[in-house]
Amino acid sequence: MRTLFLIIFLCVVMSFASSAQKPAETIPGFTFYKLDNTPFTNKNLPVGKQIFFVFFDVTCDHCQHTIKALSTHINEFEGISIYLITMDNKELLNRFFNEYGKNLVTKRNVLILQDLRNLFIKQFGPSKYPSVFLYSSSKKLIRYSDEDQYLEIFLKIVNGTDI
Repeated sequence: MRTLFLIIFLCVVMSFASSAQKPAETIPGFTFYKLDNTPFTNKNLPVGKQIFFVFFDVTCDHCQHTIKALSTHINEFEGISIYLITMDNKELLNRFFNEYGKNLVTKRNVLILQDLRNLFIKQFGPSKYPSVFLYSSSKKLIRYSDEDQYLEIFLKIVNGTDI
C-alpha cells in the first residue's frame, strides 16, 4: 500500500512539474481587443521596434505597483511599443488607470488590450501577475519577469545599458 501511495504521489508531483509554463520565446499569434472592441492581432505589431507586454490584473497589488512604476518611467520607454493586457472589464480598467497609470492612457506607444478569450496565459506562458515580456524587433524574447520590482532591469535593457 505504501508503494502504491508513493507511486501516485510521484506521478502527481511529476505532472505538476511537467506542466510548468515557460514564457513564449517568440511572439505567438494572438487576437486581443482594444477598449473599443476592435481586434488587435500579432499582425498589427510594428515592424522594427522592441515590444513590451505587461500582463496584469487590476486587483493585484504587485500589478498596481508595476503599472505605477511604468507610469513614472514611461518617458524612458519612448521608442518601445507597450501593450498592457488584462482579462478585466472596461469599468475596472478605467478606475485602475485613473489611480495607477493616468498618463499611460494618453501615450502614443501604449495600448491597453483586453484578453476577452482568456488566451494570453496559454499562448505567452506567464507564471503569475504581473508578467512582463520584452521582445526584440525580430519578435524574440529578450527578457521575462514576473516580479514587480524588476522594471529597472527592463529600463537598463531598453536604454542599452545592460543586456
